Order: sequence, then structure tokens, then C-alpha cells
Amino acid sequence: MAPNWMMKKAHRVTPVMVKMENPNNWSMVELEVPSEEAFLNDTVSSNKRRAHNKNARQLTWVLLLKAHRAAGCITSIASTTFSLTYAVRRRVTSGRTDTETDTGKPVGTSTRFYTCIKACLWLSVLLLGFEIAAYYKGWQFRAPDLHLQYLYTLTYPFAFKGFFDWIYSKWVLIRVEFLAPPLQILANTCVYMFLVQSLDRFVLCLGCFLIRVMKMKPVAKQTLPDLESGNGDGFFPMVLVQIPMCNEKEVYQQSIGAVCSLKWPKSKILIQVLDDSDDPTAQLLIKDEVRKWKKDGANIVYRHRVIRDGYKAGNLKSAMNCSYAKDYEFVAIFDADFQPSPDFLTRTVSHFKDNEELGLVQARWSFVNKDENLLTRLQYINLAFHFEVEQQVNGIFLNFFGFNGTAGVWRIKALEESGGWLERTTVEDMDIAVRAHLHGWKMIFLNDVECQCELPESYEAYRKQQHRWHSGPMQLFRLCLPAIIKSKISIWKKLNLIFLFFLLRKLILPFYSFTLFCIVLPMTMFIPEATLPSLIICYVPVTISFLNILPAPKSFPFIVPYLLFENTMSVTKFNAMISGLFQLGSAYEWVVTKKSGRSSEGDLISLLEKERKPNPRGVSEPDLEELQKKMKQEEMKAYRKKKHNRVYTKELMLAFLLLTAAARSLLAAQGIHFYFLLFQGIAFFLVGLDLIGQQVE
Repeated sequence: MAPNWMMKKAHRVTPVMVKMENPNNWSMVELEVPSEEAFLNDTVSSNKRRAHNKNARQLTWVLLLKAHRAAGCITSIASTTFSLTYAVRRRVTSGRTDTETDTGKPVGTSTRFYTCIKACLWLSVLLLGFEIAAYYKGWQFRAPDLHLQYLYTLTYPFAFKGFFDWIYSKWVLIRVEFLAPPLQILANTCVYMFLVQSLDRFVLCLGCFLIRVMKMKPVAKQTLPDLESGNGDGFFPMVLVQIPMCNEKEVYQQSIGAVCSLKWPKSKILIQVLDDSDDPTAQLLIKDEVRKWKKDGANIVYRHRVIRDGYKAGNLKSAMNCSYAKDYEFVAIFDADFQPSPDFLTRTVSHFKDNEELGLVQARWSFVNKDENLLTRLQYINLAFHFEVEQQVNGIFLNFFGFNGTAGVWRIKALEESGGWLERTTVEDMDIAVRAHLHGWKMIFLNDVECQCELPESYEAYRKQQHRWHSGPMQLFRLCLPAIIKSKISIWKKLNLIFLFFLLRKLILPFYSFTLFCIVLPMTMFIPEATLPSLIICYVPVTISFLNILPAPKSFPFIVPYLLFENTMSVTKFNAMISGLFQLGSAYEWVVTKKSGRSSEGDLISLLEKERKPNPRGVSEPDLEELQKKMKQEEMKAYRKKKHNRVYTKELMLAFLLLTAAARSLLAAQGIHFYFLLFQGIAFFLVGLDLIGQQVE
């Protein structure tokens, strides 16, 4: 048995009083400890009293703390709601619509195509009021479909009284006889497209699983030796490196610096900086950066076109027409925001050794700002699936995929035999890849070789990028279809190009995504005779989103926002697909994606090392200061011309349409339809007010 002094010591505690004014302002105060004699004398007499009050006091404190915590949560929700309301008000009052330019004048976009959305919106509001009136009159149709035996009681002359009842019965007859059949046909067509596209996604994921299990990946026949080891007997062909850029002052330094740091014999590499900038300050900065690296020993040249035709394709075509380009066997292409690792060429060019049929080696993209905001996180999910699943599976099993336009190495002979760069579409990279495939050239994708780049951080930049990426393939499909049919490749490859590569993944996907979830689904709420099963509304989309998110497992918490955002982007993708297919006004629109100049961790480390060492390139400080002053002056000019937030009218119209349909589904007691329409409408509303991604102050 323990001594008495140990028992006494075990019972002694330090009393603490908690003072709490609000959940964020509290303090603890230690009370005066009683003496041992007073403590011992009081112990026996107070044991019963404390045993009686112990549980009650603890429960009171726990409830009080939880109440304060709940009050704090309510306060934070209120403040968040207030800030969101203020942001919405600021967007509506000061923002410009997407049909206006920076000068405030409207532009000729394809808004006439979306006039039908306005009509659907006003019609849905009218029908909602109509249905509410019918609901309060007792005409509650809880089933999603009506049968003709119910209509007999509505149309029978003695079954009802009143003008409203007569109008509503006629409306029900019109729905059943004229509106529901074509809507149901459209819904079934979209459902079949959806299931076929879902099957395609499942097959791609299965192929990726087989690649992982069987450890299938391209292996170079000869690994290039390390240049620093002194072994110069390896495969080091002549390589031309091209960096096309246009008014990209934020990223030119890190891109040129990364390319000039590539490990390759200096006598066998030439770097072309292809500057298409029309900004004199940008030209001066890029030209000065090239001059500094040239002084440091890099084999680099600066080219600026006088006639800037054909955008990026015209820039690359002009560079390949240089007389010295004939001396090189391969060409590596990096966009202005791409930062290849020093061993990029040694890991990619080695695959061309003793493989004369290989025309392209494509590396994977990695992103320095994938966790910057919600928009970049959702983009990362899409691109992770694109590279990990689509590109890798097509590269392993078909030796064909769409060239990503950058972070790749081409055999110049393959480019020349395929017709070179053409300015006929906005996807010159996909164009050259398809033509090279038709000429029999093979392509491989290296999933383990990464090249760092940036994701668009604002919704406006991402929207314009997606418009170009989805309009161009339809332009290319119209132009390449005769060549695909007449080509000498196998029938299986022709079917893959026409039905899988173009129709299913570039045309059907944006068509059914927009039509099914943004038009057909809300219309079935007002025409309940046309139905969509819960399987299509909930379970299949969630399953497909689950498959899409598998290559980015850390993004699982964003599976619901990803599903909603993809449906929201279907408006832009559908608009781009239609404009490219029918060559409408915005089909050939080319806008350089805005960059922010994010640096990777490796860049920051190299900058620190450069600060510790003397300047290796002999850069004069006055030149840098002068350039920095000019950049600040340009920033001040840009600040005076302050950019306004956009208010996207199409997304807002669809938001009100979906929310109105959600209210109608609530009357019909359709649970899963109501929740989907509600959250999808909220997603459209947030995107329509530009409340996702980087905010423009």
C-alpha cells in the first residue's frame, strides 16, 4: 500500500479558472493553492459534495465550450457570407461582361447561338410559376411521368371547373403529345453517348492498370553517358532547341535559363529564341537576356519576325526555314513557361538511337502552381489523367497520341516528310502529329520524364485556353478527314483516328456533357413525361469522376467540385466545338495564355546560389537597374488601365435556369435531381461571377 504522503500528493491539483469573453479571447488564471492542513481537513467533508457536483460541473463546462464554438462557427459563416455578397455586388456593379472588350465596346461573339438559352430561361421561370399555381391547387404530380389515363380526367368536361384548370390540362396534353417524345429521344441519345464515352474512359484506365502491373514503358536501346564523366563516345546528334514566345515578360528569364543549362555538347546544340513580341520593352528584355547567356558561352541566337503571320505555327515554320537548320537532326520545343531539367535531352534523345521509325518523343508536364487555388487544383486533375492515362496508354499500345506542342523532341526528317508546320488551325501540334501518324511515324510518351510549367490561375485565361484547345480539333477534323480515308495506314488505325481520337473524345464529349446536364436535365423538370434515371444523374458521373481522379489521389477531396466544374466548362467547350466545326467567328481566335512567372523550388535554390557566387555572366548592374525601371514603368501604365472582372452571361443564364429547374424538381419530390440541379446551379453562378481562380483587383 502506498504511503500517506504519496496519496496526499496524488490528490493535490492546481486549480485553474477559465475566463472566456468570446471564442477567440479567453485566458486561464491559476488560483491560490490551499495549505495541506486545510486541504486534508476539507477533503473528507467535501468528498460527498464534490462527487455530487462533479459530473454536473463537467457537463456544464463542456456544453458552454461547445456553445461558444458553435457561436464562433456561426460568426465565421456570417462573415464569409458577407464577404461573398460584397464580392458578388462588386462583380455585378464594376465587372464587364464577356461580350465586351477592354474598351467597353461589345464584340461579335457567338452570343446569337445562345439566344435559345435565354428563351429557355424565361420559359422555365414562366413554367415554374405555372407549376407552383398548379401545386397549390392540389395538382401534385409526384411521379416523374404521367400516363394517358390521368389525362382523361383532366380533359373530361365535368371533371374540373375554372379557366386555369382548362389551360393546365391543355398544357399537359401538349407536353405528352408534342414536347416529351423529341425531348426523350434527345435524352436517350445523350445517355447512349455518355455510356459509350464512359466505357472508353474505363478501357483507358484498364490499360493504364496493365501498364502499371506489367511495368511496361519505353526503354532506350543505349543510355547516353554523363558528359561530366569525360566519356564523349556516346550518341550525341545535332539538336536544335526552340523557345517560341510572345509578350511573355513574366517567364522569359527562367525558360531561357533552364534551356541554356541543358547538358549537351555545346558544339552540337543551338538554341533559338523565337520572339514574336510586339511590345518593344519585351523585345529589349528578351534580347538582353540572350546576349548575356551568349557571353557566358551558350550557343544561342535571337530571332524576331517582321511579318508575324500564323501565330506559333508560323513562328516555328519561319525558324525551320533558316539555312543552318539543315545541319541538325532533331529539334526540341519548349514554350516560354517551360523549364526542362538539365538531363532532359540525355533522357529523351537516347530513344532515337537505332530506331529510324521513331518521329517524336514526348515528355510529361509537371506544374509549379498546381496548389495555388481551386482552379489550378481542378485543372491538375484533368491534366494528370491526360498524361498518366490517355497519353501513356495510346503511346504504349498505339504508338500515336496528340503532340502537346511543347516538352517534346522531333526528328526533323519526320517534320519535313509530314509537310512541316501549317497555319491552318489553332492546334498546330495536333495537326503535325496526325500527319506524321498518317505517314507511318511512331511516337513514344515518357511518363517518367517531366518538364515543369505553369497552369492558368484565372478563369478568363483558362477559358480562352480551353476554347482554343477544343475549337482547333474540329477544324483539323474537317481538313484531315479526306487524308485519313485515303491514307495507307491500317483500317484499325483509321477507325481509331476518326471515331475515338476525333469524334468520341473531341466532339461527342463536349456535346453530350453540355446538352445532357445543362439543357435536357432541367427541361425534364418542366416536362416530366421525359425522364432521366438516377443512374445517369448521380452514379455514373461519380464513377467516371472517380476514375478521372485516380492519377491524382491527393485530389480526392475535390471530387464533387471537379464534377460540377467540368459540367460548367462544358459551355465553353461546346461553344468552341461548334465554332470550330462550322468555322464561326471565334474559331480561329488565338490568345496567348497569361503567365504569372511562378518559380519552382529548384529555381529558388539556384537563385540563392547565384547570389552567393560572383556573377558568372559579367552582367553590369546599371543595365539591370535600367531594365527594372522600364518594367516598373510598364506596370504602372498597366495599373492605370485597370483590368475589370468579367461577368460571364452564358454561365449566369444557365445558373438561373438550373436553379429554377431545381425548384421545380422540389415540387415533384425528386431528391437526387434536386440536389444535382441545386449544386450545379450554384457552381454556374460562382463561375459566372468570376469567383473561381485568381481574382483581379
